[in-house]
Amino acid sequence: MTTLKLWRTHSSNVLPRKQTTGSACFDLMFQGHGKSEYKGYTRMNKPFTRPMHNQIVIQPGDRIMVPTGLIMDIPEGYSVRVHARSGMSLKVGLVLANAEGVIDSDYVEEVMVLVYNLSDNSITIQTGDRIAQAELIKDAEYTLEETAARPGVKTTRVGGMGSTGVTSEADTIKITVAEPPPVIPQSEKRGRGRPKKIASGS
Repeated sequence: MTTLKLWRTHSSNVLPRKQTTGSACFDLMFQGHGKSEYKGYTRMNKPFTRPMHNQIVIQPGDRIMVPTGLIMDIPEGYSVRVHARSGMSLKVGLVLANAEGVIDSDYVEEVMVLVYNLSDNSITIQTGDRIAQAELIKDAEYTLEETAARPGVKTTRVGGMGSTGVTSEADTIKITVAEPPPVIPQSEKRGRGRPKKIASGS
């Protein structure tokens, strides 16, 4: 059996574990022991550094680097993939800023989870809160090589991006945009209360 070795950056940090025998992933926690600040970007792409105090406040639109307090010794030929937690995404609106994190076997620094608050409310996470899930994946060996001929059609697919399951023009989704309601001419008072119609258009 393959082993993923983990080194704690602080003695108070807790090692992750799988929650059930059938779990494909293990949970990653926010662990701020020994740290005094965290970094991120606002919705306006402005970088910031804020004090931590064992909790992180994620404002709407913020993208934050959340420390896990772990350095992974990933076996050669493997990588670790980081995924969002379903409950956090649905109930709270906290997702991964990069959709999926990829940790290579030669990365030997602390694992940071990039989270994004897509809700309209501030989200506070405490040290020990589970924020993401990860799994060890075996890498496929492959090489990259230029081909002289453009790849041809291999299946019944028609079109490029977004064309999965589309075999003809009839299979495409038709989107109807409703016409805006007509503008009703307004009137304004002028002089002794006599209304004057405002003509629409020019």
